[in-house]
Amino acid sequence: MQILLIMLIVVLLAFSVLLRALAKQSPREKQTKDKEQEEYIRDYAETVRQIGGSMKKLEHWKVIAIYLIIYDMIAVNFSYFMALLVRFDFRYSSIPTDYFAAWRSFAPIYTIIILVVFGCMHLYNSVWRFASFHELIKITVATVITGVLHIVGITIFWGRMPASYYLIGIMLQFFLTVGVRFSYRFVLLERNRREKSESEERSKNVMIIGAGEAGRTIVRELQNVKETNSRVRCLIDDNPNKWGRYMEGVPVVGGRDDIFLNVDKYHINQILLAIPTATPHQKRDILNICKETGCELKQLPGVYQLVNGEVSLSKMKKVAVEDLLGRDTIQVNMSEIFQYLKGKRILVTGGGGSIGSELCRQIAGHEPELLVIFDIYENNAYDIEQELKASYPNLNLKVLIGSVRDSKRINWVFETYKPEIVYHAAAHKHVPLMENSPCEAIKNNVVGTYKTAYAAMMNGCQRFVLISTDKAVNPTNIMGASKRLCEMVVQSMNMVSHNGHTDWLPRLGGHRKDTLDALHDNEGQAYVSANHTSKTGTGTEFVAVRFGNVLGSNGGVIPLFKRQIEKGGPVTVTHPDIIRYFMTIPEAVSLVLQAGTYAKGGEIFVLDMGAPVKIDTLARNLIKLSGYTPDVDIKVTYTGLRPGEKLYEEKLMAEEGMEKTPNDLIHIGKPIEMDVQEFFKQLEVLAAYGYANSEKIRDIVAAIVPTYHSADSDLKLHKKVYEELMSEAAVAAEKN
Repeated sequence: MQILLIMLIVVLLAFSVLLRALAKQSPREKQTKDKEQEEYIRDYAETVRQIGGSMKKLEHWKVIAIYLIIYDMIAVNFSYFMALLVRFDFRYSSIPTDYFAAWRSFAPIYTIIILVVFGCMHLYNSVWRFASFHELIKITVATVITGVLHIVGITIFWGRMPASYYLIGIMLQFFLTVGVRFSYRFVLLERNRREKSESEERSKNVMIIGAGEAGRTIVRELQNVKETNSRVRCLIDDNPNKWGRYMEGVPVVGGRDDIFLNVDKYHINQILLAIPTATPHQKRDILNICKETGCELKQLPGVYQLVNGEVSLSKMKKVAVEDLLGRDTIQVNMSEIFQYLKGKRILVTGGGGSIGSELCRQIAGHEPELLVIFDIYENNAYDIEQELKASYPNLNLKVLIGSVRDSKRINWVFETYKPEIVYHAAAHKHVPLMENSPCEAIKNNVVGTYKTAYAAMMNGCQRFVLISTDKAVNPTNIMGASKRLCEMVVQSMNMVSHNGHTDWLPRLGGHRKDTLDALHDNEGQAYVSANHTSKTGTGTEFVAVRFGNVLGSNGGVIPLFKRQIEKGGPVTVTHPDIIRYFMTIPEAVSLVLQAGTYAKGGEIFVLDMGAPVKIDTLARNLIKLSGYTPDVDIKVTYTGLRPGEKLYEEKLMAEEGMEKTPNDLIHIGKPIEMDVQEFFKQLEVLAAYGYANSEKIRDIVAAIVPTYHSADSDLKLHKKVYEELMSEAAVAAEKN
């Protein structure tokens, strides 16, 4: 009876240990056990390294297989011993000596048989958390085979046993082997149900990727800051020498291939990327793994945090979708830009907008003599003013409120501050809104550009740089058409500036009258009459820079998607196949500044923004990076193309050529020949209809811009272009 009790206790202990290993219980519930296991791994790794060997981290399924082997060795022999005991009414003393001796002698042989058969049936490497009817069939077949072998073997070599011995032994073996394997599934389901029933997690379980100095600092801060509810559970690092060791009491559990395993093991719900020196390609590979875990992701902004000693939890930022672009940051010749801008008087119109404010930031860092910010929206202007004053206390800064449509105001700015370089970013850019207010797009974008360019030329400005858009190429909306008109204004003004005939320039009117008589309004006369008009040039260089969408701009899709995710969805995409070119705002502005250094006058610079990207892909990646599952936690809905919106954008029109510049990402579109004098006459009529708020404004625009067409007809006209861009986008998405 003592032997029976001992074996029963051993089986129960083995069952309990194995079940705990299979269930992978919460570290919060089994902290002591995890600590002992991690210390053992650390000590073992250190021992191996001391003797000159190397340790390969044991995979989790192999650990489970070892537990199962040990359990099966005990359980199958215990089954047949219990069969003997049951046969003789649980009286150990009643078991015949020859029966007991036969069981004891055959036990080692049968153990080997069990391990071989079970191994061949793949009962040690199945994923038991997903055990199903298929696994049950395999255990049944393995039990029948081993049962037959047991009957044959023990009968031939040791003699016949009672029939009930075989029957009960086979049944007990089946139930014990099935029980431990399928118990895991039920235990896991019950545990998940219990955990989900909790109203809220009391703390976040954090995984830090990067066991370097930045990672160490983040660990310390999380451990020392009482206000945070986060707890670092493990570290990931690709350096094998760090595996199995501890940093600030936190285990380094493996490399990037172990992220999934340990997210599950430690119930991670937040991942912090603390590798400021990682290349964009390395970062992309890691983030592509992390985004599939469903965890919230944050990262350090950059290596400068380490240099300045500013690494802290407060410096962590949420991983944005641009982090998955997987390319190196665009490089520009900063020394060239510095020399060009240093000591210059510079005006930025629309300086409070997304592009305009970034222009101001980068210009401010290049020591201009004077920076003038001109914007109609006082709140935006105030924000950038306060930012620049804090960052550059010695900057000579003037912030002015006004409209580029106001001739007297814009001319006063040029007369007073004498800017040498103008970056014209003031514009209405929202496509659907401009479709509903086409005259406002013409008045602000076209007439405003003309008036600003006129004032620049008449006041001796050296260079005028227009911020254009790829929506100006074969436009399907009034906003894109207005920007194409702005490009035509710039090219025409450059021709006049260099070849003369300032007498051709129209005197566009103002806002006071709501009739075609606005054309003759004297509002525009003030600065014209004060300047000499002649057939000689002024020397001002007029250029345009054309690029696509920028990530994070005001009114862009990324801020919209983030707000929608914060509200729990749905995330709205206009069309599943809509594609766009994307670049970060700092990258686009840097290229704009460098393009300005290449200008000779009349160029339309085109920025290479890489392969186009599907908006749907951006939305789904952003959902994943926010810790949610698309169409499960956050729905993605398609609302249909908006008025004037087309599925794609282009960089060049068919009639435009492409010239190279010293920067491979900056190209020059060949200017299209045009009758400048005739264009100015058309512009005069366009302004009159615009100020009259005429419903015929689209017809006037179409007469001047022959590539302007409806969105409905776009695919019929340019289907081949769209197909090529879609193929390019698919290849880029596959790489990322």
